Amino acid sequence: MEIEALDRVVKETLAAIESGQEAIYNIAENTRNEYERVQQDLMATQRETLDTIQQVDNLSRLEKDARLHLMVVSRDFNTYSEEQVKEAYERAMELQASLLLLQEQEKNLRRRRDELERSLRRLSQVVDQAETLVTKLSVVLQFLEGTINQINSKIGDIQKQQKLGLKIILAQEEERRRIARDIHDGPAQELANIVLRAEYCEQLILHDDVSQLCAELGKLKEMVRNTLKDIRKTIFDLRPMSLDDLGLAGEVPRFIQDFQERYNIPVEYHLFGKERRYSKYLELSVFRIIQEALNNIQKHAEASEVVVKLELHPERIYVVIRDNGKGFDVQSAMNLSEHYGLLNYEGARPYIQG
Repeated sequence: MEIEALDRVVKETLAAIESGQEAIYNIAENTRNEYERVQQDLMATQRETLDTIQQVDNLSRLEKDARLHLMVVSRDFNTYSEEQVKEAYERAMELQASLLLLQEQEKNLRRRRDELERSLRRLSQVVDQAETLVTKLSVVLQFLEGTINQINSKIGDIQKQQKLGLKIILAQEEERRRIARDIHDGPAQELANIVLRAEYCEQLILHDDVSQLCAELGKLKEMVRNTLKDIRKTIFDLRPMSLDDLGLAGEVPRFIQDFQERYNIPVEYHLFGKERRYSKYLELSVFRIIQEALNNIQKHAEASEVVVKLELHPERIYVVIRDNGKGFDVQSAMNLSEHYGLLNYEGARPYIQG
């Protein structure tokens, strides 16, 4: 009976966690939708604020000229007719009233813009917190449902099994979150901006503003090109498709060429051995090791020279990557439990030379 009661408690706990996870996910999704709505509202308000500021500047100049004209008319009263004096006075008063009204509108727009910016920051914090909580709950669920036990069956030592299994799950969840964030902050935002730009083009068509429309269409075309470039980069980061066709010997130099052009860091590349194909898993693992090593050099090493050597053998692959960067404490880095490095690449055995 105790076993049945314990099983029931575990199932109820899992159900409660799943329900809570779904609720948090819904909160995150609704908040994200609200974030995008507020962002669009902010962009529209910013445009309107800039237009109003321009109108205030133009009207201020007109009002100033009208006051100066009124002073001249009032001073040379005998030179101007009573109708001209009256007209100058009414013109000055009309412009002054319009200016006051427009200045009040500008003040309200600035206040609304600041409020929207604060709301945007708050919503962004809520989304980040919700995503972090969903990730943690997902880890707990996978742990309770036996995912870690399945991973542990492939590893020897029980204590190392649990530690490594948890790290793999955390690394996977972090990678999913990174990809989602990259897509949301990159292509998704660009597509939202494209929609706004297209709507603006529609307005220009209605107002028959051909010159402005051509300029906006040019900007729209450039935005589409940049978005397509970001999407292709995201797809490549997920899976370098050309690796399946070209293999390591063909794909690595292509990646290195792109790396040099993107970050202006010279890379000396050497290939040894006969070009050959390996298992997809091994080729992808070696490619990811090279990719991650070069990315870390770009982010942290402050290097000006890099050497990559790829040596292909029938049963083994050797990769040597050297740079003249500032380096790091190897032992300290190996002891950091919150970093996962190359945990997923069990097909490769990296050697670190201090």
